[in-house]
Amino acid sequence: MPAVSFNRFIYFVTVVDMGSFTAAADRLGVAKAVVSHQLSRLEEELGTALLIRTTRRLRTTEAGRRFYERCIIVLREAENAIEEVSSETGTPVGTLMLTAPLDYGAKVVAPALALYLQRHPQMQANLTFTDVKFDLVDNELDLSIRVGWLEDSSAQARRIGTFEQHLVCSPAYAGQIGRIAHPGALEAAKWIANGALKEPLRWPFAKDDEKVVVTGKSVVSANGTEASYVCVLAGIGLAVMPDYQVAQDIAAGRLVRLLPGWSLPAGGIHAVYPPAKYRPARVRAFVDILEEMERERRS
Repeated sequence: MPAVSFNRFIYFVTVVDMGSFTAAADRLGVAKAVVSHQLSRLEEELGTALLIRTTRRLRTTEAGRRFYERCIIVLREAENAIEEVSSETGTPVGTLMLTAPLDYGAKVVAPALALYLQRHPQMQANLTFTDVKFDLVDNELDLSIRVGWLEDSSAQARRIGTFEQHLVCSPAYAGQIGRIAHPGALEAAKWIANGALKEPLRWPFAKDDEKVVVTGKSVVSANGTEASYVCVLAGIGLAVMPDYQVAQDIAAGRLVRLLPGWSLPAGGIHAVYPPAKYRPARVRAFVDILEEMERERRS
C-alpha cells in the first residue's frame, strides 16, 4: 500500500469532528474542494470508503469509525511530542482539552478561555461543561477544573482559588419569610436542595464561637448548582450558593443574602492534571490565566 499523507489524517479527523466538509474547510482555512479532494485521495490510498455522504448528513462507515479512533491517538501523540519539545520555549501549541463544572465554567472558565485564545490565537480548545468527574487519561483530557473538596487525595492538583458560600433567596421570598436573625429560624423555610451535593440540606453555620447546624426541608430537589440557581431566582425558596454564582445578582438586587454575619464552609477551586512528567505549555498558560482571574475576583 502506498504511503498515506499524515496531513490527510488531519483533514479526515476535522471533517468527522465538524460534521461537514464546509465546516471542516472553515476550521482548516482552506476551500471546501481541497477538503473533498484530500478525503477522496485518502480513501483511494486506503482502498476503502471512510465516509457516507448524503444531501442531509455525513457519517463514518464502520471502517471509517475504526480509522478515526486510531487517527485521534496518532494525532494526539504527535501533538504531545511537539508540545514536549516546545514546552522548553513556553509556547502553547495544539488543542487544549479541558472540562469544568457548568456553574463555574459559565461564570469564570469561559471568560478565562476567551482571554487565553486572545493571547494565543494559534490555539484551539475542546471544552466540556459537566459536573461528571471524568477520568483524565481515559478521556484524553489535559485539565479538569474542579470546584469544592477534592475526594481523591492522590490527584495531581493545583489549588488556584477559593470560594465562599452564601445563603440566598429572591427579594420576593425574603419578604415572605421576614427578617431572619439566627440560623435556627431557617428549618421551617422552603429549601432548594442541590442534588450534586452529598448533604444538600445540612449546613453548618458559624459566627464567632457559636456554631449551628441547620437541616432544611426541601420543596424542590434540583440536579445541580445551575438548576438550583434558576429556582432561587424564580422565588421558589432559599439555597446555599457559591459566591461566584450569585455575587452579581446580590449586587444588582436580584437576590438577597441572608445571615451575612454567619459563615459557611469555604471551598477550593483546583486545576487537576493527568499523570505526566511535564506540564504542556498550553496547560500552564491557561491555568496561569485562570489563577490570575481568580485573584481579581477575590480582590
